[in-house]
Amino acid sequence: MNNWASLEVLYLIGTASFTISGYLIGARKRFDLLGIVILALLTAIGGGMIRDVLVNRIPRAFIDINPLYTIFATLILAWLIKLQQKNSQLLIRIFIVADSIGLVAFSLAGAQLGIDLQLNVFGVCALGFITAIGGGLVRDMMVNDVPFILHQDFYGTVSILLAVLLLLAERSGFVGPYVMWTLFGFGLALRLIAHKSALRLPRVS
Repeated sequence: MNNWASLEVLYLIGTASFTISGYLIGARKRFDLLGIVILALLTAIGGGMIRDVLVNRIPRAFIDINPLYTIFATLILAWLIKLQQKNSQLLIRIFIVADSIGLVAFSLAGAQLGIDLQLNVFGVCALGFITAIGGGLVRDMMVNDVPFILHQDFYGTVSILLAVLLLLAERSGFVGPYVMWTLFGFGLALRLIAHKSALRLPRVS
């Protein structure tokens, strides 16, 4: 599997994962079917659309049908297995894992786009960050929740760290799918460990 194929797989994994998180929040808020679909769509592709507008590209969802196939297939599967009716503690774990996978996958995909566009370190971090947290930010604001990025453990920090590490690897000559998947595994482990240990940046008293 080459680097492009790895990015495509990561992108679709992130899309499915964020779809699940949007679905679970919509179900918890007791939205109707259309409301859940809208929330899942915004969560899954919102960050990428904001990113693409910033770099003057047509949003991928407007020209590539694969993300939409992934979103609706994930929604149908979640509905068929009645995911929202599982044990509440299990649902919390599923949400955290799905949201973490989406965060890490989209951080890397966004950062790689910044590298391909030959942006500086700030640009690479910004694209990774926006791709990863943009959809979740819109999701949380729509349901009147405080966005994760403002208070949750190491959420945005993981995104920035992965973008920096990917850029350093690229500039050091370490490229290829093994680098991408290593960073994916590292980022996911870091996010889950941070959540379990309640690690967070210092707060202002």
